[in-house]
Amino acid sequence: MTHNSIWADLRGVSFRHGWLDAGGVRTRYLASGEDDYEKPVLLLLHGTGGHAEAYVRNLGPHGQHFRTYAIDLLGHGWTDKPDRPMEIPAYVEHIHAVIDALGVERAHLSGESLGGWVAAQFALDHPERIDRLVLNTTGGSTANPQVMQRIKELTGRAADDPTWEFVKTRLEWLMHDKSHVNADLIATRQAIYAAPGAAEAMRRALILQEMEPRLRNLLKDEDWRRIAAQTLVLWTTHDPTNPPSEGRRISQLIPGAQFIVMEGCGHWPQFEDPSTFNAAHLAFLRGEPLTRWAEVGAP
Repeated sequence: MTHNSIWADLRGVSFRHGWLDAGGVRTRYLASGEDDYEKPVLLLLHGTGGHAEAYVRNLGPHGQHFRTYAIDLLGHGWTDKPDRPMEIPAYVEHIHAVIDALGVERAHLSGESLGGWVAAQFALDHPERIDRLVLNTTGGSTANPQVMQRIKELTGRAADDPTWEFVKTRLEWLMHDKSHVNADLIATRQAIYAAPGAAEAMRRALILQEMEPRLRNLLKDEDWRRIAAQTLVLWTTHDPTNPPSEGRRISQLIPGAQFIVMEGCGHWPQFEDPSTFNAAHLAFLRGEPLTRWAEVGAP
């Protein structure tokens, strides 16, 4: 029997695990390509309840071209957890401080779910600090009560009582192919949720699954239209939060945005199908044509 390990994904990859001081917030990261200061910086931003390990299957290929940092967002993972509601401006402020801490003027931002929502708002608030933008099954455009309730239930239960089965169920919700939820991934998230203060932090993060706070943080159509960064909207055929048509709609609002759909993936395409994701993602970030992927998936 073969043991599937998230650390096997980093076999042969020169990477670093550490913390940086982002405006007084101790921020944890996994990084690759960090020793080559001629490379541009790429930040990878996970979703609600997530952590940097969402990108272990992407660090190696991206580190060949970028100083790549997968971070734990404010209030998540092993990053500091301030005692305040986690609405979008708090995350944007944190990302701004991370870019400052890295000592660069601009960075590429790629965000999944909540991470995409934060990245999109960052592109609006700080257009001078962003290069290219990737919105991967992004949040920030809709308020579906059923989806919001499901996220609250699964995340809240796993954070309040981080048993193996509760954490496993929360992770399986992200995947179309549930077999990608391996023991290492479960154990990693279980340790994070079992840490002191983690349950309280997740309750603060889940404020965006409440209707009133969510509505005041959503990007309106006119907001998407104001995004000036070169943008890729990436969706999947089996995303549990929104159909591909919502990703297409967002891409049509953002001037000049490109849109692709990945087959057979759920909410974590970068983890479920890393070879396809890495190839398309890198092509966009490097300014190469996306013709190969343009008609992949359903409209």
